[in-house]
Amino acid sequence: MSKWFKNELDRKLVALLQVNARDSTSNLAKKLGVARSTVHERIHRLEQTGVITGYSAVLSKNPTEGNVQAMVMLAVEQKRGKQVVTRLNSFPAVKVCLAINGNYDYFLSVEQPTLEELDELLDNIGDIPGVERSTSSIVLSRKFDRRYKEVLEMVKTQMNEIGDP
Repeated sequence: MSKWFKNELDRKLVALLQVNARDSTSNLAKKLGVARSTVHERIHRLEQTGVITGYSAVLSKNPTEGNVQAMVMLAVEQKRGKQVVTRLNSFPAVKVCLAINGNYDYFLSVEQPTLEELDELLDNIGDIPGVERSTSSIVLSRKFDRRYKEVLEMVKTQMNEIGDP
């Protein structure tokens, strides 16, 4: 079948969980036409093998719409990249961290409720050992943001592909 799924039942189960990860094993079993214990065992195996690494809520819109967002470029000492990324990962306000080429090493998307909190965050990022310099730009407005609608559409497409199990 694939390296991810043992068989078609696994694929259908994962698709159902992507639509509603809170659905009961009894309800999933009914939809799949198998025993509840089978669903429970499959979910456990998919979690243990790393196919399922967690569960989350799919949002219909951006919940941080009122936040102040900034794009940050970081230049980092060559041998300190891993340490800097580990420290950046500890800041919940750092939403995205991308390694890039050019005059800077990392591109960050950060969000905070107020300008004051954003200013403090940027100071804290600049104080990370290994950060040589940074440049920040505050986002004035979002002309469009596909992230949330695209995830919802992806889930709908996956459900259509497997049909109604």
